[in-house]
Amino acid sequence: MTLFLFLILVALVLGIIGFAVHGLFYLLIIGALVLLADLFYVAIRFRRGGGKHRVTR
Repeated sequence: MTLFLFLILVALVLGIIGFAVHGLFYLLIIGALVLLADLFYVAIRFRRGGGKHRVTR
């Protein structure tokens, strides 16, 4: 789950920089691709279910 949140944060930062800075539009595109890849990763992970859940006590 931390990887998911980290990649969301990276995509958000790249998107903001790409939108705000003139000439760095490619960062916005990279941020969008990272976001899509992250959502795909989470969809695959949740679809498989999981038997490796850690129990917190």
